Amino acid sequence: MPNSVLWAVDLFGRVYTLSTAGQYWELCKDSQLEFKRVSATTQCCWGIACDNQVYVYVCASDVPIRRREEAYENQRWNPVGGFCEKLLLSDRWAWSDVTGLQHRPLDGVALPSPHWEWESDWYVDENFGGEPTEKGGWTYAIDFPATYTRDKKWNSCVRRRKWIRYRRYKSRDIWAKIPSKDDPKELPDPFNDLSVGGWEITEEPVGRLSVWAVSLQGKVWYREDVSHSNPEGSSWSLLDTPGEVVQISCGPHDLLWATLWEGQALVREGINRSNPKGSSWSVVEPPGSENGVMHVSVGVSVVWAVTKDQKVWFRRGVNSHNPCGTSWIEMVGEMLMVNVGMNDQVWGIGCEDRAVYFRQGVTPSELSGKTWKAIVAARECDRSHSGSSSSLLSAGCFFGDEVRGSGESAPSDTDASSEVERPGPGQPLPAEPLDDSKNPTGSSASGPGAGRTAEETTEDACPAEGSRAAGPDTHPGPAPTPAELPWTNIDLKEPKKVPSHSAAGFPETSSLSSLGLLPLGLEEPYGVDDHPLWAWVSGGGCMVEACAMPRWFTVQAGLSPSVQTLSLSITPAQTAAWRKQIFQQLTERTKRELENFRHYEQAVEQSVWVKTGALQWWCDWKPHKWVDVRVALEQFTGHDGARDSILFIYYVVHEEKKYTHIFLNEVVALVPVLNETKHSFALYTPERTRQRWPVRLAATTEQDMNDWLALLSLSCCESRKVQGRPSPQAIWSITCKGDIFVSEPSPDLEAHEHPLPCDQMFWRQMGGHLRMVEANSQGVVWGIGYDHTAWVYTGGYGGGCFQGLASSTSNIYTQSDVKCVHIYENQRWNPVTGYTSRGLPTDRYMWSDASGLQECTKAGTKPPSLQWAWVSDWFVDFSVPGGTDQEGWQYASDFPASYHGSKTMKDFVRRRCWARKCKLVTSGPWLEVPPIAVRDVSIIPESPGAKRSGHSIALWAISDKGDVLCRLGVSALNPAGSSWLHVGTDQPFASISIGACYQVWAVARDGSAFYRGSVYPSQPAGDCWYHIPSPPRQRLKQVSVGQTSVYALDENGNLWYRQGITPSYPQGSSWEHVSNNVCRVSVGPLDQVWVIANKVQGSHSLSRGTVCHRTGVQPHEPKGHGWDYGIGGGWDHISVRANATRAPRSSSQEQEPSVLPEAHGPVCC
Repeated sequence: MPNSVLWAVDLFGRVYTLSTAGQYWELCKDSQLEFKRVSATTQCCWGIACDNQVYVYVCASDVPIRRREEAYENQRWNPVGGFCEKLLLSDRWAWSDVTGLQHRPLDGVALPSPHWEWESDWYVDENFGGEPTEKGGWTYAIDFPATYTRDKKWNSCVRRRKWIRYRRYKSRDIWAKIPSKDDPKELPDPFNDLSVGGWEITEEPVGRLSVWAVSLQGKVWYREDVSHSNPEGSSWSLLDTPGEVVQISCGPHDLLWATLWEGQALVREGINRSNPKGSSWSVVEPPGSENGVMHVSVGVSVVWAVTKDQKVWFRRGVNSHNPCGTSWIEMVGEMLMVNVGMNDQVWGIGCEDRAVYFRQGVTPSELSGKTWKAIVAARECDRSHSGSSSSLLSAGCFFGDEVRGSGESAPSDTDASSEVERPGPGQPLPAEPLDDSKNPTGSSASGPGAGRTAEETTEDACPAEGSRAAGPDTHPGPAPTPAELPWTNIDLKEPKKVPSHSAAGFPETSSLSSLGLLPLGLEEPYGVDDHPLWAWVSGGGCMVEACAMPRWFTVQAGLSPSVQTLSLSITPAQTAAWRKQIFQQLTERTKRELENFRHYEQAVEQSVWVKTGALQWWCDWKPHKWVDVRVALEQFTGHDGARDSILFIYYVVHEEKKYTHIFLNEVVALVPVLNETKHSFALYTPERTRQRWPVRLAATTEQDMNDWLALLSLSCCESRKVQGRPSPQAIWSITCKGDIFVSEPSPDLEAHEHPLPCDQMFWRQMGGHLRMVEANSQGVVWGIGYDHTAWVYTGGYGGGCFQGLASSTSNIYTQSDVKCVHIYENQRWNPVTGYTSRGLPTDRYMWSDASGLQECTKAGTKPPSLQWAWVSDWFVDFSVPGGTDQEGWQYASDFPASYHGSKTMKDFVRRRCWARKCKLVTSGPWLEVPPIAVRDVSIIPESPGAKRSGHSIALWAISDKGDVLCRLGVSALNPAGSSWLHVGTDQPFASISIGACYQVWAVARDGSAFYRGSVYPSQPAGDCWYHIPSPPRQRLKQVSVGQTSVYALDENGNLWYRQGITPSYPQGSSWEHVSNNVCRVSVGPLDQVWVIANKVQGSHSLSRGTVCHRTGVQPHEPKGHGWDYGIGGGWDHISVRANATRAPRSSSQEQEPSVLPEAHGPVCC
């Protein structure tokens, strides 16, 4: 779960944040202002201060917010002086925008507000469509406006060039006042409420937000042009309403509700991608006639409301097609306000205690949740300092709901942490009176209400000898134990006063201020015994998942003050010393006990262990179907400790019992093959790898498959004596399902003579789920998920389905991934009815996949496998290549053809892409690297024989928005690094790679290549980009750089090698074609070339996604001469950039001259 924050405002107007990775409310960094209410998203927070002005708080990030300003210089050709700025009267301005309608001189472009600063001066853009223009950046046309070209022709009468200047948003981590350039007579009156949402209206990665506000006069205002690149927006626009509005709430998608003074609710309809402000209002009546709606909050598909009598209501039947819903359902509890955050999670503030509550149990199948749960986190300033009393608060006993007495039994290990479950607001309290005669030991009751308030405490309690609470405000008497701490009532109007005895030997305190937790000289509006009183809460930027709940709701109960103080005083160094001492003592004891038995002979020289079970096996011969079989795994252990295993498969053919067997020391890969119906996996041997025809087995349940997969994998590793974490030289790969595999390279793998065949490489699976992985030989491994989340390898192994002996006990963490499933809606034009879902008999399915060969409907499309679960509804994807119209349609002359976003007279078919998000939750040796989403990453490979310097490891990345980033502080001890350094570019990039000698190559989204100059360890970001022409009529999509070689891959699957690279000319001279049908390339530190290829010949059919190794790669022949085929198909990614293992050189090789021509050694390391 990524670290996100919950925003809240207390009664004194101070803004606090509570991180999902923390346990304390932290005061906002810029705390000079006092606020009424706030509305948060993941990257920013909007608020209304007490001066009735609107402010925005943009969270700091390593990637700056940059906005490009453009101006065009226009000139016309004159027969006398050539091209000049003297234009015709009907022409556009000499300096204009791209349309030519607005006058835009360079000195007239000003910053929109004081929160921006110029990043550089104006300069000419010399790129046009990814290709460099002539000197000066001019493009030519016949007239204004027309189609511009970079080449000057005989009829080019006009020309223009683009000037660019970047501005950067500088007001981050502070509250920035929203400026307004409107007419003062039309300025909105002071605002009363504000809501931010709309970030899921469109799937375009523009970061657009919808900001709505309500003024004191009951008018509704909308902030125009708010996006990630323009966090302030541009202006306020007024929307008409049928009445005076009090409060408003905007969801992340298309829901917008508001409340009227009369108590009704307003619903905005018609909100979509092209019209984010909607079109009309609908009125929804309140739940009752007596008490109208006072507050409302909406999410993706939920609406919560609070009426004037503080009752909480849930709106049933709300969705995008019916934003008004159907009916109201009353929920338990009384709240002042509620707020719906991410994943439709609900937060609220109690009406009596003003504590923040979280709605527990909210899931896609149960949107109303189950119960209210109080957040027991304290403020940062309330943290404990010293003494046993401070350990009480740090252990969470201040908020305990279970009071134990000394007569109770000690809790077990499983009860060490108990969840604080405060009764919800307005919920009845169990009224069970205590009988003093039945409680002679004085043990307190463990139910709510058994504790006593400050007014109920006795003054004649017997003092006990023990530690007294430290602090200037302490009362006479020792510090209380968890048993006497007063139970904090939250939900009840009047808690019942039930007499109870104090625990034996421990007196009760008169107030919690005896804890003495307030630091000296700190002036707080709250007492030490008071929890913060909240006025507003916003969860729009807080991601809480049921599988990984934050630590706000758990406390440690049942520990005495002395034990708690002791546990806090133990340092990690002391713990390590104790463990080492205990381990040494156990080792010596084992030696002593076994010394007397060394002369005995071993009783059993060989042991056999057998596991049997029922599976399904894919029959290799006709009728080619799944058959029920019995399997048995026999493992032999010899007297020398060596283990070997055989897998027997017993089946029946024509009523005749037969069997086949597989030696596990011959298995080179165990691959899960997950689909919608089967829990299956495949076993590869070298022979079956060459045939592309593995042995496939299937289990009835996912748990059964995981058990067999883990057991077989462990047996294969034991047979090959492969254990523990992968070596730093390991080769990493990923399947099309996201499974991660690793192989230990042999020294003969890259031998010039008689190299090890790829089909004999052993691949073992690692836990986790990724889309791509990158590694180097110092053990630094990074991965990227399908949702562009960056992950770093922690050094463990196993996770996921590999538990027990097949997994390490540490460095295994929860990992999640999200990806979209796409289907296409196809239509053909009819002369009578227009576009319709009735196609020709030869047409594709009207609902299909991208190829049109398989039928895929909304109802029939399931997640990729049983491990995935839907997390969203179907929505139109506007980000498909080729562009779309406002409704998401793409047009073409026929199926299939080249699709475009605008309709022409020759377009007889159209299609629309629908997407739906699904999520997978697993575990593995990976930790998230927040907060920037990453599209590509490259780590510098280590040169063979190079001495490791004290410099950090160079790591470059491309964000999902196309920004180029350089990671600082990466080392073998700190593989995650410390921070991102942004590297400026003129256009978004798609791929990047750094070579062993700091050669940085990149590919832009338009398919052009770039080289970064002057990159050194002392200058990690370099100085400038050099444009490299792409291969003729090709658009590149990926680049990989090794020791000296540079390979690139285009969108048509062609692999290219860059020729002519020398130390004096590192950009090279030309591209040379190497191969086709390639979908991924990886060049290692030995200039070895590995690819993922399609259409590889197998014994039954062509294979897609096969690991291939380029053979014959030598310094005098860097392109090689052939391919060696390895594991596949179904592979998507491979990284060999960590493998610098050389084969031992023969005597004949040692006698060869070591000096190579300069043309084949382009860069010296």
